[in-house]
Amino acid sequence: MVMAPPTLLRDADEILPGVIADRRYFHEHPELGFEEVETSRIVAERLRSFGFDEVQTGVAVTGVVGLLHGSRPGKVVALRADMDALPIHEENEVEYCSKHDGVMHACGHDAHTAMLLGVARLLADRRDDFAGTIKFLFQPAEEGRGGARRMVEAGVLENPHVDAVFGLHVAQDSPAGLVIARDGAALMGADMFKITVTGKGGHGALPHLTIDPIVTGSAIVSALQTIVSRNVDPVIPGVVTVATFHAGEASNVIPNTAEMTGTIRVVSMEQRQMILDRMNAIAIGIGKAMGAEVTLDLTYGTPPTVNTPEMAALVRNVAAGIVGEERVTQGPLVSASEDFSEFLNEAPGCFFMVGTRNDEKGLTWGHHHPRFDIDEEPMSVGIAVMAGVALRYLAS
Repeated sequence: MVMAPPTLLRDADEILPGVIADRRYFHEHPELGFEEVETSRIVAERLRSFGFDEVQTGVAVTGVVGLLHGSRPGKVVALRADMDALPIHEENEVEYCSKHDGVMHACGHDAHTAMLLGVARLLADRRDDFAGTIKFLFQPAEEGRGGARRMVEAGVLENPHVDAVFGLHVAQDSPAGLVIARDGAALMGADMFKITVTGKGGHGALPHLTIDPIVTGSAIVSALQTIVSRNVDPVIPGVVTVATFHAGEASNVIPNTAEMTGTIRVVSMEQRQMILDRMNAIAIGIGKAMGAEVTLDLTYGTPPTVNTPEMAALVRNVAAGIVGEERVTQGPLVSASEDFSEFLNEAPGCFFMVGTRNDEKGLTWGHHHPRFDIDEEPMSVGIAVMAGVALRYLAS
């Protein structure tokens, strides 16, 4: 039997004080990616205390994986939370302010970890009510260090094989308690690039004797803007941004080289490849036309986060039973990136959000801001929805 969503919300509300205490402890003691030693220790201890069948530590350096088997065999669903903080000095004046100078939970991962522990507690108490296995993934290093990819490479989606995967993120730009689950692309992918132009330096008064890398680089910057405006479907978002341009040291000397760096944002792997192909053709082509040598170096970052429509619909249906249809939406495509995409590239699933903004409480500062903080009350909604999604999926 699957517990009704209203029952899950009631039970989530009952354990919320403990979840808030956990979140505040993690907030006070933030740890950067692959350094989440204390956080992982607490997570593992809690899972063992809940009677989990297996708890594995040291996964992808500091990750934790817990297995919870139901009363009989069935499908396997994975639930994920990220644990790392950011290298930001906190400016909040709260009793649970970070005790680690220059390190802060400025994106809500403390809440994600605390909520998933709450889900673990609720579902451990209900293991006789479901068939199958729930795999809890506590991931290190989401903030740009490839923690999800390391988890996948460590085999967390196997033994047993995961049939579906779900993740949750707080949304500080959305009203408290609003549940957002979007079909298809939910967050954009992000990659970084560096373009180096090598010309022939010389006197600024004798440009005809040089191959000017600044002029060449400027032409490349301008031409790159045609990719989104002329090669990307106008109804599909895409971004190509040149964010730095460094060349020269003296006002009367044309330098030998110029270097540019920037980022691209995409909604699909196909779009990513098209943009990269066009960037390469434009940069190399202009370099040849100007007589300069141009190299394009790409640092692959995070793929776009693309939800399986059926799984997103499942999340919305469960959430509607918990908070009402008026508090559930697909929401807009978000230009930020999230490495939960690595899990979705391996298994069907959904990455959804729960609003935590509260204007009346002054909790309005956005993600990655030194005054970021959340309304903690909606964490019970996140717990209930995540638990309900796991139970609904296993019963389907």
